[in-house]
Amino acid sequence: MPLVTSKEMFERAYKGGYAIGAFNVNNMETIQAITEAASEEKAPLILQVSAGARKYANPVYLAKMVEAAVINTGLPICLHLDHGDSFELCKESIDGGFTSVMIDASHHSFEENILITRKVVEYAHARGIVVEAELGRLAGIEDAIKVSAADASYTRPDEVEEFVTKTGVDSLAIAIGTSHGAFKFKPGTNPQLRFDILEEIEKRLPNFPIVLHGASSVPAWAVQIINSFGGAMPDAIGIPEDMLRKAAEMAVCKINIDSDLRIAFTGAVRKHMAENPGHFDPRQYLGDARKMMKEMVRHKLINVLGCNNKA
Repeated sequence: MPLVTSKEMFERAYKGGYAIGAFNVNNMETIQAITEAASEEKAPLILQVSAGARKYANPVYLAKMVEAAVINTGLPICLHLDHGDSFELCKESIDGGFTSVMIDASHHSFEENILITRKVVEYAHARGIVVEAELGRLAGIEDAIKVSAADASYTRPDEVEEFVTKTGVDSLAIAIGTSHGAFKFKPGTNPQLRFDILEEIEKRLPNFPIVLHGASSVPAWAVQIINSFGGAMPDAIGIPEDMLRKAAEMAVCKINIDSDLRIAFTGAVRKHMAENPGHFDPRQYLGDARKMMKEMVRHKLINVLGCNNKA
């Protein structure tokens, strides 16, 4: 099976009341962990590459490893560019074999966002590639994404119809209370998603796939393991998982997951080093990291996304 776009995935997810996991990848171990979990849970999958991952691992290496995962698992896998910040970057990714791209021009004016997004859509659609765009801005830091709380803004429902109509975009990332990066809510706070905004957007864009970025929420079992071996995590970070699951039952068809995987991966390495201070074989500590990341992905597929047994 070749790489696929997310079009059919999103159609099925919308009708089925679940979301597809879009997991960021940076190296071989992360790709293996994610695809092994998805294969065992029979889940459709989006593997996405950020600008930071492109610089670290080279997009050619990443694309070829993802192609190997398709051959190895037989899963429907979409290869997606996360937060492309220019037409040139999106074009390069499309020409390099990506089946989906995100153009993030949300830091521009509404009118300029439309113009830039439309240019990407025209190039992508002519080649059978799908496009995600963003309205509203999430606070937080992740890779090259840095938005202060003062600059963050919720998506305005009265803009979504015009934006989608004028751009022809295939899915829309919105801001309803999530935030990029980890450790983003103070302990004791009660972060909430703006379901009123999501409901209004769903009314204005019926049957249209919505995307959530910044949806990190590390489960308690992972927090306990990481804190036992040199971690420093609060008891809970991010949006509660039951809220994310509710969003997936509504119009949200894609939920991005990155920081959770990094935390799981790093926690396993810390654990291995604490228990085996004399070890220096990367196959040993990276193998442990791959196992813990796989369990994190499995947890997300079942308890947050609800997309297990949907491949």
